[in-house]
Amino acid sequence: MSGAILQGVPASTLDTDFWVDLPERQYMRLINLSLTLGATQIRNTVIALRNGSLVNFLFSMTGLASFATEWKRAKRATLCGPPVKVVPLERIIRSKECLGRPKDLAHLPLLRDVLTGRKVLKRRI
Repeated sequence: MSGAILQGVPASTLDTDFWVDLPERQYMRLINLSLTLGATQIRNTVIALRNGSLVNFLFSMTGLASFATEWKRAKRATLCGPPVKVVPLERIIRSKECLGRPKDLAHLPLLRDVLTGRKVLKRRI
């Protein structure tokens, strides 16, 4: 949901997911870097930053193409200052549909409403 929030979806989330282009078996590279920077490891792929923010490292996204393909589609957003690339809303919706978890399905109406509103606005301009 962090990527959707950065694109203007009025929602909240408990953590920030970062999709990284590494094999999952190399997750310790990210964890070690994070620990060096002052983070605390919570689970295998989850860290808590010094300010208490939770970060979850993802190595794939259900329902989406490869990292390289999705990177080309990604949109630019700002996260606490620096620019980041985020998966477009259409692709976030696709992933949540494929995951099918109750919390993901609960987000779909809001995501679709925001996406539909943007399409209507573009037609009017």
